[in-house]
Amino acid sequence: MSSSDIFIGETIGTAILILLGAGVVAAVVLKASKAQNAGWLAITFGWGFAVLTAVYTTAPLSGAHLNPAVTLGIAIKDGDWSNVPTYWAGQLLGAMIGATLAWVAYYGQFRAHLTDPEIVGDPGAESTKAIEARESQAGPVLGVFSTGPEIRNVAQNLATEIIGTFVLVLAVLTQGLNDNGNGLGILGALITALVVVGIGLSLGGPTGYAINPARDLGPRIVHALLPLPNKGGSDWSYAWVPVVGPLIGGAIAAGLYKLAFA
Repeated sequence: MSSSDIFIGETIGTAILILLGAGVVAAVVLKASKAQNAGWLAITFGWGFAVLTAVYTTAPLSGAHLNPAVTLGIAIKDGDWSNVPTYWAGQLLGAMIGATLAWVAYYGQFRAHLTDPEIVGDPGAESTKAIEARESQAGPVLGVFSTGPEIRNVAQNLATEIIGTFVLVLAVLTQGLNDNGNGLGILGALITALVVVGIGLSLGGPTGYAINPARDLGPRIVHALLPLPNKGGSDWSYAWVPVVGPLIGGAIAAGLYKLAFA
């Protein structure tokens, strides 16, 4: 596959992944949404279906890595690093596009949520809740775009992301690759989607299971740039954890694969 196919495929696929993934979170948490309070099961299965849709759509173009940790794991497995920058660039751009499209789709719900006195206080710059929303590390809708810990413990949060991504990448390498070994296959797409659901149900509670650096960083950048009223902070002090943790997890999974399975 050519570099242009890889870049286009990863951009489109990751955009679909984030559009549907951020979309299900928005549906569950934002006010004036018909799916509000649908719960954690809806979010985990929504992300699983997002993976399934994105992979089936773009696997013929790029192999549908859609995740820098997966790309890293495959590069370590194969020893071929030539296309890693192209994959990563497409994934980050796609994640930003997908997050922007989710904002467009839920534009009215974002405004309703962020102007609700129960969320940000009464109108006016001196409103206590509005000030808290602007100055807080993680604003009231940041969770639609990116992840954050329930208990802020860097060592635990990093370990959780490493463990979750390790499970994902090892599953991809052992069960999910196509015949060429450079991307997800037809059956692999279904297996990987179910693995993502399983990780969300079992390991998603502490940090929200980023398990994908682009999935977290791209939308976090979009959150910082969008003109959302009372949106609060983008929690940049935490932003490195869902980037570094998944990359470490992916590398460990690839190392174990080469040691035990290759």
